[in-house]
Amino acid sequence: MSLPAAVYRPRNPQDSDYYRCVEDNFETFIQIYDEHYSRQYGFWRPYVEQVIYRYLDCGNLHNGFARVKCKDCGHEYLLAFSCKRRHFCPSCHQKRVVEFGEWLCMDVLKKIPHRHFVFSIPKILRRYFLYDRKLLAGLSRCAWESLKVFLQDAVPEDDPIPGAVIAMQTFGDFLGFNPHTHILVTDGCFYGDSGMFRVAPPLELKKLEAIFRHKVFRMLLNKGKITKELIAMLSTWRHSGFNVFCGNRISPDDDTAMENLARYIIRASFSQERMQYLDQEGTVVYTSKDGATTKNFPALEWLAAMCSHIPNRGEQMVRYYGYYSNVSRGKRRQKGLDDAIPCILEPQGNEKAFRKSWARLIQKIYEVDPLVCPKCQGTMRIISFIEDRSVIRDILNHLGLWLVKARPPPKAQTPWGHDAALCPQECAAHNLQLQTHADTIYGDPEYSWDAYIHA
Repeated sequence: MSLPAAVYRPRNPQDSDYYRCVEDNFETFIQIYDEHYSRQYGFWRPYVEQVIYRYLDCGNLHNGFARVKCKDCGHEYLLAFSCKRRHFCPSCHQKRVVEFGEWLCMDVLKKIPHRHFVFSIPKILRRYFLYDRKLLAGLSRCAWESLKVFLQDAVPEDDPIPGAVIAMQTFGDFLGFNPHTHILVTDGCFYGDSGMFRVAPPLELKKLEAIFRHKVFRMLLNKGKITKELIAMLSTWRHSGFNVFCGNRISPDDDTAMENLARYIIRASFSQERMQYLDQEGTVVYTSKDGATTKNFPALEWLAAMCSHIPNRGEQMVRYYGYYSNVSRGKRRQKGLDDAIPCILEPQGNEKAFRKSWARLIQKIYEVDPLVCPKCQGTMRIISFIEDRSVIRDILNHLGLWLVKARPPPKAQTPWGHDAALCPQECAAHNLQLQTHADTIYGDPEYSWDAYIHA
């Protein structure tokens, strides 16, 4: 007998440990952030508060929903609206990850060899990027210019141009602030009007690292973030703290590896599966990727670490350079040259409609089709969007879903994670006043290895 088809069940984020942690602590967190966490996790950004409130409304039927109905048997369910926030909402970000991987492989990357590079910087420099997020764009540019120098030098043809997609990540395994770049770059350069491509030989990573270090120092010095004395000190270190990783060559025909890597470079900063929230203790327990290490966070500190990785409104975390830049792609389309490379394979169907299909993204993430009726296996479709507050209340009351869930409040915790009942003297000594936060307004040195630029 064939197994029954998997049934799609709309998510209920309110049941997750992550949602309960945010819901229990966000009001206190917003009030005490400036005093307790701004030094370690950067200035408070008012946009973060909007992101948190939008996340708490995500997937909540009380804020509106779509009706999805089976045309065969009449079975229907309600699908709550989502917040569409990046990084902070695990569900919405995961949909974006899948969509980005498909779009990048279909519309941007060409059928030529690619490599995966990672450029990272020493801990002593990371704080500058924490307090001034505009520097992240400069770090991306430093990585691109370093790669461009080497790839162009490796190709003998005139006017060669590589292509790169660079994603900024700011997190490590336990949410520490670690700005670094993940790069999908052509393993060689395009040249000529016909779009010919020449594969490059393996790059010398130590020289590439030296160029990257040079450019980061120069960028931070020009921005007034560091001094020549600090550069001189860092230049004497046996291990500079800068690092360049290069992955194996990705074949033009390995679509699965390319799409998986495209998803990886914009992945979420944490995994819900590795997080446990102990509400009575006000603690978050987080497990490392290999499962060998766990770390306990006070819930408020966990939120502070999470918020340090939220991009500002409109902040670009993915940039396109060289042959893959928006300008280059636009010019090739205007001239009808974007399909000039013989090895390009044209996708079938309407690509934009294909990418925007909510049901297909859900099916790809959870391996279940949300538009298959769980009763008769027929085809379901969205029949209406319900946004009027009175209609929402009437429908949820009729279904017995209006404010049906209530849970006891968490055990009161001090902002620094201690139990107030166990240390009343310490709490009294701190005498915390929870005030509403105030909005916070946010010459090139000589290098002995400059010759590497033209090596």
